[in-house]
Amino acid sequence: MIELIQKRLSAYAVTNAIQEEQALREILQSVVLYALWRVDFFKTAAFQGGTALRILHGLPRFSEDLDFICLKPAPAFQWSEYSTPLMDVLAEFGIHCEFVDRGRMDQAVRAAIIKDDSFAGQLEFSFFGGDARRKQKVKLEIDTNPPPGYGFEWLPVDFPVDFEVCAQTLPSNFALKLHALLCRPYLKGRDWFDFGWYCRQKTVPDIDLLAGAIRQLGPWAGQDIRVDQKWLVNALEGKVRSIDWPMAALDVEPFLQSVEVPGLKLWGTPFFEDKVRTLARILEHNR
Repeated sequence: MIELIQKRLSAYAVTNAIQEEQALREILQSVVLYALWRVDFFKTAAFQGGTALRILHGLPRFSEDLDFICLKPAPAFQWSEYSTPLMDVLAEFGIHCEFVDRGRMDQAVRAAIIKDDSFAGQLEFSFFGGDARRKQKVKLEIDTNPPPGYGFEWLPVDFPVDFEVCAQTLPSNFALKLHALLCRPYLKGRDWFDFGWYCRQKTVPDIDLLAGAIRQLGPWAGQDIRVDQKWLVNALEGKVRSIDWPMAALDVEPFLQSVEVPGLKLWGTPFFEDKVRTLARILEHNR
């Protein structure tokens, strides 16, 4: 199995040690996804977020975490139930890892971390060099109290072997990304990169799902507001004018392939106001 991983690593067109480590992490993420499928995790949850976009839909940036959302509210969910069978599957690939459950039962979003320092030392690197034995980490997060009404689908994956994952649909994923853009209490430039990608794909967000998420969590939680196309465009325009765009660009740059980096020079209020207008046209066209 190490030969399979080496071949995959060699296929990445990396140009520096940072990109090579990101490629290594993405390979580990894919193997973890396969292991989750093997232990029937996707009967409970759907794959979502930036890594889902990267692996399933070709989003042109690397992503750090594996994010999931329960198919229905699951207040009793614990990562520890999956730890032993998950590690058994990973061992088939020469990955002898440590599984740390960091979930708290008083929080809806529960995390775990997989730490591995075994398989990187068996690979050959072009740039990564002496850091190859540093522990690689994959963070798992799951929302155990999802907003109602999101869509999901089963999609095929062909690495490390053929399998499939239950994943949130793009309209649902976009809706929750918009919720993050508007409600996240800190700046994350990767959110805005993904927003631009969705606009290029002409993805229509699920407004009803966004409305449910807005009412559930964030600065508008509990308020009787009507979340519709007009409200969304106005809220996004206000958010765009409040962003420190140089800081947003710095956040996302380490996760981009070299060809994407020059585009960060465009990042600013006018650029993203145009993206919001693009979204408005997409919504209007699909009314």
